[in-house]
Amino acid sequence: MSRAALLVLADGRFPAGGHAHSGGAEAAVKAGRISCAADLEEFCRGRAHTAGLVAGALAAAAVLGTDPGELDAAADARTPSPALRAAARRLGRQLSRAARATWPSAELDAVARQFPRGAHQPVVLGLAARAAGLGPEDAAYCAAYESVSGPASATVRLLSLHPFDATGVLARLAPDLDRVVEAAVEAARRVPAEGTDALPAASGPLLEIGAQWHAAWPVRLFAS
Repeated sequence: MSRAALLVLADGRFPAGGHAHSGGAEAAVKAGRISCAADLEEFCRGRAHTAGLVAGALAAAAVLGTDPGELDAAADARTPSPALRAAARRLGRQLSRAARATWPSAELDAVARQFPRGAHQPVVLGLAARAAGLGPEDAAYCAAYESVSGPASATVRLLSLHPFDATGVLARLAPDLDRVVEAAVEAARRVPAEGTDALPAASGPLLEIGAQWHAAWPVRLFAS
C-alpha cells in the first residue's frame, strides 16, 4: 500500500471535477448562513458529521469489497434531493474517468459500464482507492476531507475570504474528521454481516433544500 497514492487522490488538483462544486456553500452564502470564517467552520463541521460521514462509510465499504450496485442504491436512498443525486453522479463520472486513467482497474471499468451516467461519487472514490492499493481508512479520510475542503475552497471565492482563514478552519476540524472516519469505517466493516443498512444515514436537511434552490438559479458560480 502506498500512502503517496492517497495524496494524489485527495489533492485538489486531481482532475475529478470537484472544483466546479461548492458542497452547498454557494447556497449557504446566498442565504446568509455563511458570512465569515466562524460561520464556515460551523457549516463544515455540520457537513463532516452528515454528508462526510455517509460518504466516508460508502467509500470505505467499497474498498472492503461491498457490491458497488448495492452501495450506489444505498447512496441514492441517503440523498433525498434530486439535485444532489445528479451532482453526485456527475462527480462520480468525472472521478471515474480520472481514476481509470491513473489506476487502471477492471472494477472501475465495470462500474463505468454499469452506470454510464456515473455512479455516486463516494462509491467511485472507494473503488479508486481500492485500485490504488489504499485501505478503508484512507478512502474514508479522503471522503471526509473532501466534504469540508470543497466548501472551504469555494467560500474563498464566494466571500473573498482570506485563504489563511479557510485553511485554519480545515485545521481546526481535524479532530472532527478523525471521529467521522472512525465511525464510518466501523460501520463499513459491519456491512458483510448486516447489509448496507449498517451504513450511517445522517442528513442535513438545509443542504438538501439548499441544493434544490441552488439548482433553479439562472446564474451561479458553482454547479452545486
